[in-house]
Amino acid sequence: MKIISRILSILLFIVFFGFALQNKSNVELQFFPGLTMTGPLVLFLLGFFVFGAILGVLAMAPSVFRHRRNASKNKKALTTMQKEQEAQRLAQTQAPQPDSIKNI
Repeated sequence: MKIISRILSILLFIVFFGFALQNKSNVELQFFPGLTMTGPLVLFLLGFFVFGAILGVLAMAPSVFRHRRNASKNKKALTTMQKEQEAQRLAQTQAPQPDSIKNI
């Protein structure tokens, strides 16, 4: 899986680098009336890509934290159940005590 991820990263870099070399001209972005920015197209695309990635991570954060919290609770519950099961198993494997010892 690491190899596939690395290969895809390299391919994406090559495509983006080739795109950057072919699009060196300046463009003018108009956000609102009176607010314009001029710069290379590649920088604008990279900026919006990074902004989108950060926005995506922030949107997923509550869900990730909730899943981690649930996993932690489930792990604690599993540990408790395993200890109880081990105690029951040990109680069943112990030899029964004779009546004379029980009554004393």
